Amino acid sequence: MSNTEKKPAAKKKKKKVNGKKLFVWMLAACSFAVVLAFAGYLFIIANGQKELAQGADKFNMDEAAHVYDVGENEVTTLSRVNREIVEYNEIPELLRNAFIATEDRRFNEHSGVDLYSLGRAVVKDVIARSAVEGGSTITQQLAKNMFLNADKTFFRKATEVSIAIAIEHEFSKDEILKMYLNRIYFGSSAYGVKAAAKVYFGVNDLKELKIWQIATLAAIPKAPSYYSPIVNPEKSKERRAVVLKLMADQGYITEEEKKAAQEVDYTRPPETDKKQYLTFLDYVVKEATESFGIEEEKLLREGYKIYTTMNADAQRTLEQTYDKPEMFQKDGPSQKIQSSMVIVNNKDGGIVAMIGGRDYVQKGLNRALVPRQPGSSFKPIVVYAPAIESGKYSPYSMLKDEKMDFNGYSPNNYDFAYRGQVTMTEAVKRSINLPAVWLLNEITVGKGMEFAKNLGITFESQDRNLAIALGGMTKGASPLQMAMAYSAFANNGVQYKSHSIVKIVKPNGETLNYKQEKPKQVMSAKTAYYMTEMMKTVVETGGTGVRAKFNRPLAGKTGSTQLDLKGLEKYDRDVWFVGYTPEWSAAVWEGFDKTDSKHFVTVGSGSTAAIFKEVMSKSMAKMPATNFVKPDGVSPPEESKAPDAITGFKAEYAKEIRAVRLSWNAGAENLQYRVFRKSSKEADYSLLVEVKSATVNDSSAMPGETYSYYVVAFNPDTNTESAPTDKLEIKVPADGGVSPSPTPSPSGSPGTSGSPGTSGTPKPSDGKTPKPSPGTSGSPGASPSNGAGGPSPSSVEAGAGTTVPRVGKPVNGKEQQSIQDILKNEDGPGH
Repeated sequence: MSNTEKKPAAKKKKKKVNGKKLFVWMLAACSFAVVLAFAGYLFIIANGQKELAQGADKFNMDEAAHVYDVGENEVTTLSRVNREIVEYNEIPELLRNAFIATEDRRFNEHSGVDLYSLGRAVVKDVIARSAVEGGSTITQQLAKNMFLNADKTFFRKATEVSIAIAIEHEFSKDEILKMYLNRIYFGSSAYGVKAAAKVYFGVNDLKELKIWQIATLAAIPKAPSYYSPIVNPEKSKERRAVVLKLMADQGYITEEEKKAAQEVDYTRPPETDKKQYLTFLDYVVKEATESFGIEEEKLLREGYKIYTTMNADAQRTLEQTYDKPEMFQKDGPSQKIQSSMVIVNNKDGGIVAMIGGRDYVQKGLNRALVPRQPGSSFKPIVVYAPAIESGKYSPYSMLKDEKMDFNGYSPNNYDFAYRGQVTMTEAVKRSINLPAVWLLNEITVGKGMEFAKNLGITFESQDRNLAIALGGMTKGASPLQMAMAYSAFANNGVQYKSHSIVKIVKPNGETLNYKQEKPKQVMSAKTAYYMTEMMKTVVETGGTGVRAKFNRPLAGKTGSTQLDLKGLEKYDRDVWFVGYTPEWSAAVWEGFDKTDSKHFVTVGSGSTAAIFKEVMSKSMAKMPATNFVKPDGVSPPEESKAPDAITGFKAEYAKEIRAVRLSWNAGAENLQYRVFRKSSKEADYSLLVEVKSATVNDSSAMPGETYSYYVVAFNPDTNTESAPTDKLEIKVPADGGVSPSPTPSPSGSPGTSGSPGTSGTPKPSDGKTPKPSPGTSGSPGASPSNGAGGPSPSSVEAGAGTTVPRVGKPVNGKEQQSIQDILKNEDGPGH
């Protein structure tokens, strides 16, 4: 080997790993990891505590206001969110366990986060490369519902975990479970388990829930719209079976209980109509805001308890009646025929029931508060009650019933018949217009308005005229105003302020009571009693409101306002019935929101009377009937003794004077005699003449015509009449001729009645004297409308040749209603 050859380079020696250094390095790394983990844990805890503190108000859940009827029975709720809070002890143990078994089986062991479930979720999320698995505990779900949105991101998940741990630190397991069950959404607008139990099963007490119902509720939160038994009963049943298996596996129910609960088919309970009580509830909210000073938002979110004056049976009956099309006139081409009704308690002014229309919607037009012209239902308020209150009139006072002109205002009676004089009771019973207008003119418009204002009626400045006697007002009165005004008649003249709330219990337990104002004595007890006595006749046979009659003491008044469109005057704009029993008063209105040539009322006030009967008879069916009570110290209105019946009535044709001679036995000296006649061509009797003597010669009788006569005695001192005589018929010979017309004697001469045209007829209600018939003028002493056989103004003689002027006049050829029309409408235009 050459000396110049190089030796191969020696290999580098490997360094051995120092175990001590490795240990130190690993220890440092672990320590660092622990520090990081601890720091992360501290961050999570701190972040959770911070979120919890910042969102402390989120623990205050919205809760529905609870509404109670007059019997303090809960009838419904008012809410922005349909939620009812329950305490932990109100939640049965099996219901709690059903949710634990389904949503978080280790709920009682973990501290807000179930690491096993969370790890499983993370693995699945990593595999799927997105957040697909929840892994949330009940506490985490509560945190999410309260503080976070539903987005599935890792950041949100971390925040959810931090808040869940904070919640577990601050609250007990029982408190957490209670908050969870009160907060979660169950579909069908139900938040919280109690609202869900009501919606799906009609159950108010959670302890009454059956196993299958509990499992059904526990099945819903996973996907409320998908597992709702209402929306998807089959899927709900499948999911219920899963819940029942979980409950059985975890020992909460037996296998037998599981199998029995799996087999039940869901049947929806009778639907709680969410439209029930809407008018009343809207009024309650309005009153709570205006009278109790509670903001609507607070009222609907903070769980107030509202105790009302509502009678739930009456309110439901009212709403059911208004759902029946047959109770109303047919709808117009572009508008629905509308109606409203309100019932009030006479003894305290509490609103018993109210409906604002046939299709009332929440916060809609409440027609029970909308003024409309009240027609003749206004007569008792503005005419008859103030007249009686004046002390100058009574129910048997005679009122003028003549065609009159009041400084350019010339109203008509609905049947265009004028009776000369009628009692106030008869005017009320048959809703005759002219006596009301005449009487208001007598007592003055100012007195009538002042009386009505004291009953709660409001007027416009333009209303100061005689038209208000017939309800002709600029705006009118609302059904609530009318019902409250009439309540004073039923309550001995005492009127309370209307209200719908008895008391409100605040969330903190404080009670706010309705402060009842001192009731007003708006009229004397005597006036109220006399008004009731008169209005009782309205619902009896022959009265305009007979269709309102049912088997309780009852009084009331019809009303209608005449349509003022050319060619449609026989129809109405508004129709009313306002009536009362000793306990309740009610007002019913019917009409169109906007009246025009295609939308007007054709059914008459009999329709509103029938609605009144339908609602009141059913609503009061379970109530004991009471009677109207005559006030102490008040005597019944006395009707003066009528004259004795006339005797010796004879009728014969006297050829020598060519006249029908009528004679009878004279009575007392102060009596006058009213002779009524009807020809064969006339539909009914009309007044021929009023005389003081006991003999009348009718020389106006036409040859060949047949006539029928009767006579009544009239006492002008007491404004009373006797019963009529029998009717005598006589035929004038064909060649009898007509005697020349003698010259009339001066007004007021012996044998005359005084002022022509001021006589009256016997009351139609006595069943003895026929009422004036449509088809004739009906005016006392008026000639027949067909002109046949009618005497001229000076062709009737009384006594020894004394000429007696005719009273009354024709009806200017106006077309008359048929008797069928009158019976159908019962209460004509302006009544």
